[in-house]
Amino acid sequence: MAIYLTKESKVLVQGMTGGEGMKHTRRMLAAGTNVVGGVNPRKAGRTVDFDERAVPVFGSVAEGIRATGADVTVVFVPPAFAKAAVVEAADAGIGLAVVITEGIPVHDSVTFTAYAKSKGTRIIGPNCPGLITPGQSNAGIIPSDITKPGRIGLVSKSGTLTYQLMYELRDIGFSTCVGIGGDPVVGTTHIDCLAAFQNDPDTELIVLIGEIGGDAEERAAAYIREHVTKPVVGYIAGFTAPEGRTMGHAGAIVSGSSGTAQAKQEALEAVGVSVGSTPTETAKLVLARLEDRPPVTHG
Repeated sequence: MAIYLTKESKVLVQGMTGGEGMKHTRRMLAAGTNVVGGVNPRKAGRTVDFDERAVPVFGSVAEGIRATGADVTVVFVPPAFAKAAVVEAADAGIGLAVVITEGIPVHDSVTFTAYAKSKGTRIIGPNCPGLITPGQSNAGIIPSDITKPGRIGLVSKSGTLTYQLMYELRDIGFSTCVGIGGDPVVGTTHIDCLAAFQNDPDTELIVLIGEIGGDAEERAAAYIREHVTKPVVGYIAGFTAPEGRTMGHAGAIVSGSSGTAQAKQEALEAVGVSVGSTPTETAKLVLARLEDRPPVTHG
């Protein structure tokens, strides 16, 4: 089992013929992802060769869906065109749009995430590494060779911390790893992933990686108290961040007492989540929770 992405997923790549699109399409194919086409109106009708596999280029997402039955799109288009690309995908009826692009104006993100939701399209991102179901499919830029299929579900704001936890827990492996992105507005939240992992019979434990800024982790803690019975282990990045300064992600900014790492850690620990002080300690907490499997009581 997995959440959002399986070996049956048929993937389009919007922006496949650009530099980043080409590089990561090749990596996705090597990971076993069923990439069925690219989208570029100026290059429709062509094919692109990736290590002995020819991938067709379609003029629109709708055309790609009609020809291939695609249900996932990965968006690599520049920031100025991202909103139009997502709206096009939603209008075409795509089920999942993974928006890798960073630097998208917040107003555009607000617009296209709301529009996609109204059309029944799930957005992962923007400004995210995507998601991977190891051994099945990889939609985005997450390295596919640092872990294996297993029983941990991972949801993270940070791409690099996603990779580190995947590597540190590679001997156990993961059901699905989702990088939701660190912008102020994202299409899929910690809570969305917590709900999906709670309902996934093959996910035994959930790792939640957050960071300073906003109140997403506090809201996740409230959700865990009421709805999650599986063990959850957390890590919060940004304990040393100076107040008032944006750190890396556009959403990682602390104002006064709001959005601090300490507040997030306390909220999670208050509902029974084990929170590590470093990624390595977090991995050790995961191992301990899996080995001991104590009764889980959130709240």
